[in-house]
Amino acid sequence: MGAAGATELILIRHAPALHGGRLCGRTDVAADLSGAGRLRSSALAAGEPVRLVVSPALRCRQTAGALWPGVAATPDPRLWEQDFGAWEGLALARLPDLGPLSRAELAAHRPPGGESFADLCARAGPALTAIAADGSATVVAHAGIVRAALALAIGTAAAALAFDVAPLSVTRLTRLGDGPWAITGVNWTPGP
Repeated sequence: MGAAGATELILIRHAPALHGGRLCGRTDVAADLSGAGRLRSSALAAGEPVRLVVSPALRCRQTAGALWPGVAATPDPRLWEQDFGAWEGLALARLPDLGPLSRAELAAHRPPGGESFADLCARAGPALTAIAADGSATVVAHAGIVRAALALAIGTAAAALAFDVAPLSVTRLTRLGDGPWAITGVNWTPGP
């Protein structure tokens, strides 16, 4: 729980996606919910949600339902993962090597017919700000959305790409009034 008068966003990346070795940003795939112990640990670390907001993706809705059965979740279409365009559904081994790009170049790189990470931040940043304007919330979404929240706090999309965001990890941001965001925890991952 955040300090008195603070707004807290608790962001949880969905459980591992059953993607079959293929890239699935906007591709709607199920979550692997077999790790009951990890699910319980994530739920305990996040606490009971004041408000629960989820990406409409099946893997996010399933994860939220497994973490907090019976708690109503509000889907927000602005919280979809990055649209990888023509790369959607490609085998991970067939994706182009973007390793030579700097973080700034990577943040600006747009897959054919898709959106860049900077585009995702431009879409998700205002959504996360609007969610926070209504008070503290728990958000179950994607790695890209968690990084977009971190970009809000640090002020740059490129630097946010440096963060690892593991499945079922918990990231916390706190804001006092309309002030800057404080990062109070990143990528906390439950044990086995």
